[in-house]
Amino acid sequence: MSGMNIGTLLVTGGCGFIGSNFVHMALRERPGWKIVNVDVLSYSGNPDNLRAVEGSPRYEFVRGDVADRALMDGLLRRCDAVVHFAAESHVDRSILDSGPFIHSNVLGTQVILDAVRAAGGARRMVHVSTDEVYGSLPLDRPEERFTEQTPMAPNSPYSASKAASDCLARAAHHTFGMDVVTTRCSNNFGPYQFPEKVIPLFVTNLIEGRKVPLYGDGRNVRDWIHVEDHCAGVLAALEKGRAGEVYNFGGDNERSNLELTMSILGLMGRGEEMIERVKDRPGHDLRYAIDSSKAQRELGWRATRSAWPAALDATVRWYRENEQWWRRVRSGAYREYYSQQYGG
Repeated sequence: MSGMNIGTLLVTGGCGFIGSNFVHMALRERPGWKIVNVDVLSYSGNPDNLRAVEGSPRYEFVRGDVADRALMDGLLRRCDAVVHFAAESHVDRSILDSGPFIHSNVLGTQVILDAVRAAGGARRMVHVSTDEVYGSLPLDRPEERFTEQTPMAPNSPYSASKAASDCLARAAHHTFGMDVVTTRCSNNFGPYQFPEKVIPLFVTNLIEGRKVPLYGDGRNVRDWIHVEDHCAGVLAALEKGRAGEVYNFGGDNERSNLELTMSILGLMGRGEEMIERVKDRPGHDLRYAIDSSKAQRELGWRATRSAWPAALDATVRWYRENEQWWRRVRSGAYREYYSQQYGG
């Protein structure tokens, strides 16, 4: 990036799963930085994720929508760079109603890009995206992986909205010369993940004695990466990435949904009788797999926390040991806390 030093970093969507893990990492590993976190606190934005840093003079929370141009203009004027996590991300929800995905993922990204450009200076923006923009890989050709040159072919309303935002980021660099880097990552797992996603959903269901819903025949394959490996990649892209480039981050951890389910059942001491087969998701992508060699080569990044099964074991243990956190999320009780603190 340019020679600009980061004093204050704007993080969008920092109360979500990946964003909150990134805020913790940045505050821990970059002691000279201040973090300003802007989050609209939608259903999956949870201030509990950052309760431990609330009192820090290096952390500031602003409740607001990234599609609010006046708000973003004001924040960008006092921040040196921005890492843009804020997004609606649950495929099933996008199938039911794509409107919120267009608002947050497309309009929100456009507003941030315009605000960065209006603020002037050498502000870097890291746009955090997903491997789902690439579409699906065949199950019978395991050697094939997504690279940064793989054409985008999104297959869900969610991935279509992220592909649109990626195109806006690319256009901002090409048209205006903006210092924008895009990252695309495989499926994340780890602490603070909203329990509608598969790993925390399955673990918490089993704790409560409920079955786990497995889509279709369970053959669909995902490349799993620990959230801290992903956050380390985003940090590397922020500090070392080349403007206008895309960097893929994967865990080299391909598992079928059935294999993942059986691993969780084994860690929880339960058997196949706890599997409930459910109708497959419409347009369910068969396989995702990431080639991270560009990030390794240019950013010096490697996944070091995603090794299976130890990383899955640690994640399952986190949800077992933090029952109060996920019960508050499931009940919506954390909303009472943030409505008192932040209004709404």
